[in-house]
Amino acid sequence: MTGVRLLETFSYSHRRSSHCCVYFMRAAVSLTAVGAPFASASARTLSTRSHGVDVVPGMSVTRIVAPRGFFAALDKAQGATFAHTSTIVPSFSRQTKLACSACHYAFPQLTPFGRQFKLNGYTLTGLSTIGEPMDTSGGLKLASMPPVAAMVVASVTRTNTAKPGTQNNTAAFPDQASIFVAGQLTANLGAFTQFTYASPDGSFGIDNVDIRYARHETMGSRDVLLGLTLHNNPTVQDVWNTTPAWSYPFMSSSVAPSPMASTVIDGALSQQVVGLGVYSLFDNMLYAEATAYRSAPQGGAMPLDSTASNTTSGVVPYWRLALQHQYGPTYMMLGTYGFAANLYPQGVTGPTNRYTDIGVDAQVEHGIGTTMLIGRASYIHERQRLDAFLANGAQGAEELKPTLATLRANVSVFANQRYGATLGFFQTTGTRDTLLFAPAAFSGSRTGSPNTTGETAELIYNAWENTRVGVQYVYYSKFNGASTAYDIAGGRRASDNNTLYLYTWLAF
Repeated sequence: MTGVRLLETFSYSHRRSSHCCVYFMRAAVSLTAVGAPFASASARTLSTRSHGVDVVPGMSVTRIVAPRGFFAALDKAQGATFAHTSTIVPSFSRQTKLACSACHYAFPQLTPFGRQFKLNGYTLTGLSTIGEPMDTSGGLKLASMPPVAAMVVASVTRTNTAKPGTQNNTAAFPDQASIFVAGQLTANLGAFTQFTYASPDGSFGIDNVDIRYARHETMGSRDVLLGLTLHNNPTVQDVWNTTPAWSYPFMSSSVAPSPMASTVIDGALSQQVVGLGVYSLFDNMLYAEATAYRSAPQGGAMPLDSTASNTTSGVVPYWRLALQHQYGPTYMMLGTYGFAANLYPQGVTGPTNRYTDIGVDAQVEHGIGTTMLIGRASYIHERQRLDAFLANGAQGAEELKPTLATLRANVSVFANQRYGATLGFFQTTGTRDTLLFAPAAFSGSRTGSPNTTGETAELIYNAWENTRVGVQYVYYSKFNGASTAYDIAGGRRASDNNTLYLYTWLAF
């Protein structure tokens, strides 16, 4: 079987991506399994639901063409007691005619249905398509509506103590603004592309990109989803909110102080590589992926030369395994992911630094009446071998084989689609190194330690499914190695960097 697609028009609505939205409406449907390319009238009926029965909570369906694996996911979503779905950009909502809440609990947190939508290549559609008349061979079908959406964020940031010589209470409008071109390209091919304006440097450029091909096969009586993904940010292809690209906090200040150390897999290569990966989902339970990355930076000299930085030597192999299961109103996922990267810190020749990152993660979702509880945790351990920093007497680091580790854990509560709250804990620990983590006013480490510990609290109010107002507070008990005078002798306290962040987030 190949792909997922809605044949009839429904009465749903909107959607969005980079962190998404939720709408709701109605329609009627019967589910159909298709073999080769989508096509139709002769498609074999898998299951027909009577009018008024909700396939996804809040939506009644008349006719959907979908593989058995996707239908099973719908049944599991229906079995849950919470009528939300996953994170979706408005262009996805327009394409599927489903409310944003079909894919997001609160954007960008995906529901089981939203995870299936992404894994199936963003191809589920409720729109009429344009193609060759009478073509039933799976040829090109163009959507009748351009798959375009946008988002805008405005914010105010206040730190406990302003950076010396700067003004506090920093307002940003826009803090960031994005345009999305996201949706079905063909029956089995879809894309999520994002272009973003960022206020700190006033730049506009390519952001996250994920292009997917997906189809279904069977193994015995079991459904197997097979896919390809082409993307530019390690873990942006992931469907859980535990890996770095989609982890909490989903929105944060671009001007607040941030710790000086993080693992390479946690954003160091975002928009700097291209990755081609293969993935599978067996029986809607076991997910496996393997991806290879190669440097593809934006804005630099091409071909890459001595001016390039953090360039890959060869390819960077990435792996991902996750086991998921739904127990009535409770969903659970346990997984692991990681990569091994050899990077030239400068140029494209000579010794490299090697970073081996291994992560474990878990996600639990539980519905109680109209309330949804979501727990997420992720631990990443990075082993480093810094040959390039120590070659030929260079003094780029004190240690040849340091380590770094990060831990994130958080719990979200959504009383309904309007109100939500999240409490989070974060910690970074690593090898002391006064060259890598040198003393410097405000941003450095007096002790040479990268250790940072803190908590985050956030309240959100969704006036509408695509309009959010949020207040977030970040508290540091330790910052860059110390609680007091962390940067230089007699310098700042960790708590001076505590941050109050107020923001509005619109997706349309």
